[in-house]
Amino acid sequence: MLEARKITVSYDHRVAVAAVSVTLKNGEATAIIGPNGAGKSTLLRALNGQIRPSSGTIVLDGEPLERLNRRSISRRIAVVAQEAELRFPVTVLEFILGGRFAWATNAGWGWETDRDLQVAHAVLKETELTELSGRLMNELSGGERQRALMARALATEAPILLLDEPTANLDLSHQATLLSLVRNRCDQQRASALVITHDINLAAQFADNILLMQHGKTIHSGTPAEVLKPHILQEVFDVRVLVDAHPVTGGPRVTPVHETHRQEKGIL
Repeated sequence: MLEARKITVSYDHRVAVAAVSVTLKNGEATAIIGPNGAGKSTLLRALNGQIRPSSGTIVLDGEPLERLNRRSISRRIAVVAQEAELRFPVTVLEFILGGRFAWATNAGWGWETDRDLQVAHAVLKETELTELSGRLMNELSGGERQRALMARALATEAPILLLDEPTANLDLSHQATLLSLVRNRCDQQRASALVITHDINLAAQFADNILLMQHGKTIHSGTPAEVLKPHILQEVFDVRVLVDAHPVTGGPRVTPVHETHRQEKGIL
């Protein structure tokens, strides 16, 4: 279990995250939503140990995160960052095998074991990248690259997934495939996932819990039905919305209502 207890993160004199608490439990997916600049990505980096909170505590499986080394954290937490750089060209397979570094017992190239290769080929298949395994990462489209980032995270076999806009650049089909992978990891392998997304309706479909942030603070948290209410969303996003039941899942479905369109249709 990964838990943040009233953590605050500051950059110089600017508070990016203010006294935010969140708990990731086995078998559950949590979505973080909110406007740009709400502190969502900063919170994720703190949960991964990339930046240290100025106050508050982050606990991983009962231990303070700051006391754990990078390898120990990497075996338990996998991350898909919003922006990832490649300093030199590697194939898709090599890139995904890099996700196994925390389990490596030998230094240098050629360290991958049969188990590493088995896991890598399994996630290539899951993310529909098998035919691209020999292609260089810098030759991929944005959507293919995003799927490779997800495959690398899955290859770690970490029980906690921290995903920052994992569906960016993906078409509708691959969005559904990727979120199904996340949901299946939670349901079948008792993993826990934290997913930052701007797509509120995707969050409503796959998440057990939603954390709504604004100006670095938690505005509301709870189930999708508890958080995705018209007055709450209008307050945070400054747009009128209609919230009704999804025809298939029965969960909340959010539709923005643009005033100009309403006036043209004679609704107002």
